[in-house]
Amino acid sequence: MSGSGRTWAGVATFAVIGVIGMGAALLYVNQKGVGKESAPPAAQAPVQPLDPQLAAFAKGSLAALQAPASPAAPDYVFKAADGADVRLADFAGKVTVVNLWATWCAPCRIEMPTLAALADHYKARDDFAVVAVSMDLDKTADEARAFIAENAPLDFYIDPKFQLAFEFPGKGAMPQTIVMDRQGRVRAVLTGEADWAGPEARGLIDHLLAEG
Repeated sequence: MSGSGRTWAGVATFAVIGVIGMGAALLYVNQKGVGKESAPPAAQAPVQPLDPQLAAFAKGSLAALQAPASPAAPDYVFKAADGADVRLADFAGKVTVVNLWATWCAPCRIEMPTLAALADHYKARDDFAVVAVSMDLDKTADEARAFIAENAPLDFYIDPKFQLAFEFPGKGAMPQTIVMDRQGRVRAVLTGEADWAGPEARGLIDHLLAEG
């Protein structure tokens, strides 16, 4: 083989190895779920302006708060830590902050301590709850359980079907946070990371608690 032939053969071999390596890297990314949190939802469900009284709290990291077109919460079953079935209707009578998250979602992990702080702030009340529902699949469920254990007093919930996140306006985007009143109505939704331990969040919760 001529020198030129050997050169082109080497280039071709290098290119094949590069393609294989890139494919392996992409497969690893897909398996780990890296980057999913930055992917925009395929389509947004209808939203509308907030109730004027709640709009006062849509500022700072909560500036993206919106109201769903319909306040009805989905009748969808997810799981508690012990495997028991749970529905959002089970939290009727409580002002409830539902957070949809996953271990591969970096913003989810960043904001989780603020949700834990929110839960801790109202821990003496029996009419308030923070419900953090993991969207992790089986391969990362143990990691999700361990992460929530580090964020007391939050309890562990999981949706092994990865569907609940598509039942709200974000349509699969995470993190998503849904704020429900005592009547079980969805009053506000927010897609993206927020500071749920800040004054805006506490003001929002205090307002809903005061509604009775």
